Amino acid sequence: MADGWAEKRVVISPDPIALADSVAARFVHRVSKRLDEGKLVHVSLTGGATGAALLAAIARRPRVGELDWSRVHVWWNDERFLPRDHAERNENQARSILLHALDIPEANVHAAPASDDGVDLEGAAAAYSAQLAEFPGPDGPWPAFDVCFLGVGPDGHIASLFPDRPEIQVTDDSVVAVRDSPTPPSDRITMTRPVINGSKRVWLVLFGPDKAAALGLALAGASYASVPAAGAKGRKRTIFFVDQAAAAQVPPDLIDREY
Repeated sequence: MADGWAEKRVVISPDPIALADSVAARFVHRVSKRLDEGKLVHVSLTGGATGAALLAAIARRPRVGELDWSRVHVWWNDERFLPRDHAERNENQARSILLHALDIPEANVHAAPASDDGVDLEGAAAAYSAQLAEFPGPDGPWPAFDVCFLGVGPDGHIASLFPDRPEIQVTDDSVVAVRDSPTPPSDRITMTRPVINGSKRVWLVLFGPDKAAALGLALAGASYASVPAAGAKGRKRTIFFVDQAAAAQVPPDLIDREY
């Protein structure tokens, strides 16, 4: 794991739509630049309302269809353990909103096993860990994601790493099973903190006044065990993209007005 973390910065947009559009524009630029350098790109997506808003904004970008998606690999930092065709799987949300419109090889879409794939929850976590291990990075048997998107819950959770639960403390596995999740559905798998923090860029996206307290705690240096978002740190950049409503408790010196 990297020794020197990028300083956390905050980029504020006036409202959720402007926020999603701003992040989408930066994402397309970052992927395009990486592809122009002749590199493969690995991206870790998030789900929920935040993920849906980001995916829709990316789909609206005028250049997105021109990118060479044959050199882009898509992952999910967590997944709901539901049947393959269930609408609440993060995979299906991404496919319906964005991926179906892109010329991306199916082999580049790294979906986690589903509950009807003939494996149990622990088997699904192990299988996804094995997929990650096919693309080892500098920090372990997982890719160094060029961008790792994270939503943040009002309780400060990221991926399916919830406050004061054992999963946030795991450092010797890349993917773990989550049972009795505080938010439904109860069974999930999630990437662990070392995998998230092995990303080159961690982009946390928050909107709405109910996220203000979690953002304030994450920026104030709260314990990652109690506020998992506080422990999310990219190797090159750690950016909190927020709307004005979520930014009520942001210290002025952390606001990045140029990025």
